[in-house]
Amino acid sequence: MQRYLKVLRLFWSTAIAAELEYRINFFIATLSSLGNLVGSLFGLFLFYRTGYTFSGWSWEAALVVLGIFTLLRGFSATFLASNLNRIIQHVQEGTLDFILLKPIRSQFWLSTHTLSPWGLPDLVFGSIIIGYAGKRLGVGIDNYLLGVMPLFFSLVILYSLWFVLGATSIWFVKIHNATEVLSGLLEAGRYPITAYPTAYRFFFTFVMPVAFLTTVPAQALLGQSEISWLIGAAILAVALFLVSTWFWRFALRFYTSASS
Repeated sequence: MQRYLKVLRLFWSTAIAAELEYRINFFIATLSSLGNLVGSLFGLFLFYRTGYTFSGWSWEAALVVLGIFTLLRGFSATFLASNLNRIIQHVQEGTLDFILLKPIRSQFWLSTHTLSPWGLPDLVFGSIIIGYAGKRLGVGIDNYLLGVMPLFFSLVILYSLWFVLGATSIWFVKIHNATEVLSGLLEAGRYPITAYPTAYRFFFTFVMPVAFLTTVPAQALLGQSEISWLIGAAILAVALFLVSTWFWRFALRFYTSASS
């Protein structure tokens, strides 16, 4: 474990040093994140401006869901997109050979080799929204702590889905459109799951687990979550992570080395 932590520290320190050579990008990323946030708030405001509310969700409670969604978007931009989207490049250029030869798990290397600080504004904005809404709702520190675990599960679920999709590049090299489709589906998480018709709720819960990404952590933070949903989130996170690990090993059986 200490060896992996040391490697992780070297990875991220090098990545940050390289990215900070283009500091203007951080300013541009902040403006982009702010624009996306304003658009999301405006879209949510259109529902609530006439007194309409999603079933069981006040304006402040819906803001918590939006804040968690913004956190996940920042997490994706910082850790997932900067790493997992490069799996395609490694397969195309044959550089995956060098990764497989390293004395470290290839999945760990591919998942953590770099990070992009341009997702940090979303992490900050998401935290601010959650803090503001929580203050308006009188959420205590114990509720915030209760929401940490299901939020962690949502991060694992999101990572696992993205990694499995990236691993399919072993067979299908051009899967950039598929990652865009995944990102588009996950956009549904900006609203509580009750905002959608019954058929869509079923799809976003049991087919594409969007509800476990934002709604379930928000309910836990607000003290409204049932224990069955928390257990379900834990089981789903562990199962998907194990599937991603198994699927990567399975995919490597079909990988043709560039040097062979």
